[in-house]
Amino acid sequence: MPQVNRSERLGGWTRFVTARPRLALLAALVITALAVFAGSGVADRMGSGGWEAPDAESTYTTKALEREFPASQPNLLLLVDSGSSSVDDPAVAAEAARLTEKLAAEKDITGVGSYWQSKSPGLRAKDGREALIAARIEGHDKAVGEVLDRIAPTYRGTHGPVKVSVGGPVAVRHEMQTIIQEDLLRAEMIALPVTLVLLVMVFGSAIAALLPLGVGIVAILGTNAVLRGITEFTDVSVFAQNLTTALGLGLAIDYALFIVRRFREELAAGADTRAAVGTTLRTAGRTVLFSALTVAVSLAAMLVFPQYFLRSFAYAGIAVVLLAAAAALILLPAALMLLGPRVNSLDLRRLLRRRGSEAHHDPDTSGRGWGRFATLVMRRAPVFAVLTTVGLVLLGLPFLGVKFGTADDRQLPAGAESHVVQQHIRDGFPGSPGGGLEVLAEGSATPAQYADYRNRITALPGVLRVDGPVTEGRSAYFSVLPKGEAVGEESQQLVRELRAQPAPFDTSVTGTAAVLVDSKDAIADRLPWAVGIIVLVTLLLVFLLTGSVLIPLQAVVLNALSLTAMFGAVVWVFQDGHLSGLLSFTSTGDIETTLPVLMFCVAFGLSMDYGVFLLSRIKEEYDRTGDHEHSVTFGLRHTGGLITAAAVILAVVMVAIGTSRVTNTKMLGLGIALAVLMDAMVVRSLLVPSVMKLMGRVTWWAPAPLRAFHQRFGLSEGGPASVLAEDMSAAAPDRDKISTGA
Repeated sequence: MPQVNRSERLGGWTRFVTARPRLALLAALVITALAVFAGSGVADRMGSGGWEAPDAESTYTTKALEREFPASQPNLLLLVDSGSSSVDDPAVAAEAARLTEKLAAEKDITGVGSYWQSKSPGLRAKDGREALIAARIEGHDKAVGEVLDRIAPTYRGTHGPVKVSVGGPVAVRHEMQTIIQEDLLRAEMIALPVTLVLLVMVFGSAIAALLPLGVGIVAILGTNAVLRGITEFTDVSVFAQNLTTALGLGLAIDYALFIVRRFREELAAGADTRAAVGTTLRTAGRTVLFSALTVAVSLAAMLVFPQYFLRSFAYAGIAVVLLAAAAALILLPAALMLLGPRVNSLDLRRLLRRRGSEAHHDPDTSGRGWGRFATLVMRRAPVFAVLTTVGLVLLGLPFLGVKFGTADDRQLPAGAESHVVQQHIRDGFPGSPGGGLEVLAEGSATPAQYADYRNRITALPGVLRVDGPVTEGRSAYFSVLPKGEAVGEESQQLVRELRAQPAPFDTSVTGTAAVLVDSKDAIADRLPWAVGIIVLVTLLLVFLLTGSVLIPLQAVVLNALSLTAMFGAVVWVFQDGHLSGLLSFTSTGDIETTLPVLMFCVAFGLSMDYGVFLLSRIKEEYDRTGDHEHSVTFGLRHTGGLITAAAVILAVVMVAIGTSRVTNTKMLGLGIALAVLMDAMVVRSLLVPSVMKLMGRVTWWAPAPLRAFHQRFGLSEGGPASVLAEDMSAAAPDRDKISTGA
């Protein structure tokens, strides 16, 4: 029979994990040490870009221009400040010419030009006291960074009558990468001790508290090694390391909390160590595995997007989720086998208890509180369901006004050198020197045809100035300076008009606004596939867990509702600039295009993580009793404290990430922290029990063919009903008295 086979497989798994616990832990120690070695230096191999679509027109044009016209794509800018003098002063001009010649002689530098050579008004500040030297550093991100580190100290600072600052896209990316690495280290230093304190508060036992932390560290180190291997084959964004730390600690702690809590519960019910580990793996272990799959699927959906920024988070996320689950399901049970009842040792909470007080010793206080809360919510289910839904929708309304943009220097702290340089260019130079568009013309053409084409694009309403053509063989390019902001709606419309403009030769357009247009189109094209994958796989997995047709639909809708506050807050805070002073960031008036996609995939997966924890316990009790309302109360009573503790700990980790000085990282950390807390404290506590109460027993309905499918292939925390009844018949009465909040 299928039930017996599944039980036998679970028994085999338990024997495998617990047979030689010391050997398992020793092997884990060796593998972790190898991971430290393999993952060392991974950040140095990562890139700080990846927002552009590799198969887009703008990407093709950029590469073609880099190859044929290096001077058209400068990525290094030297801002020359002449102080109180004019940039046309002979002494200033002589020094600037010397610096230009010296830069042109540097290895790996091409396309050097300056205001003093071209007299281009776009390279001279409106007040006449600043001007630009532009160049291009060739090579991949890592090589470019090494060149910048080598030459920047030579040019930065005072040179006779001028002062030079280093900026440009390459300086922005390099400074961003450096700051992210520094901030990540600081976030880890914040998150680890705070997390340990919270775990001690949850478990009481210092021994039990150290176990989830160990699982998290193993997952993080292992993922760094995986990412180091992936960088050998493809580009990986440095931003992905933040997700590695956050999910490595957060999910590992979630899974370890769930397993250690169930193990302690089984010990308290009278089971010996081996039996407690076996039951824990068959119940909580199965749920952890199931939860890891749901989170991994949500993160894997980012693989459908072409931008390597998003794909990098899929690489990091899938690796860290699976490693966290593996550590929780293999290493943690081995440690529990060796510890046994000693898992409750070193109860540090005794220091906070009054001598002789017994109130704090009641292990069921938290569980009873959540049980009473669930009863209250279900008693007023219509009120809680309507008010909570309306409240979440209202919190999400600001997202209707979202404006999408692209990441630039304003992601950096206000005092960062490259940010200061770019801000001077934005404020003091005519037009938008950093936001120009380049039109590549390929094919044979006469000077008259080039002139006619230039006249026609000059006449477009969004054009401030057109320079060129600059010709080379059968190719040429035009530089088009938009009237509006570099990535504003006017500039994006100009990109579309330039691409629609007829010409006697092949044309293609690139530039900041063109990259944004192509990125938005690529995301819009792939987003339905990503959402479809997440929704369909979620429906299937939740059906396999519950055997219900309606609960999976409920899970998808409620998960989506749990994200509304996050998206509304992202627009209200980061786009509109509210709290920018308090949170120390510069608002750009838009949201980087890929960030909402990333935040949706991560937050949806984490919401499913908590949803699986709650639904699995409700399903287990419903299988045992057949009492719908009691099962909902039981599930919230036995997981409410656990989910809340896990959410608070994960939120602490995300807030630590959110202390980053880079705005996108700050937005990611604080936004997901808010989503996690809203999901655990509002959706799981209020919406799930109220909606399940309103739906009643129809919640568990499924047509006969699907019921048969679930009986054969379905999963649940308690396992097959017959096995579950046999396992729980003796322990269930006592188990109802045991706290599951810790």
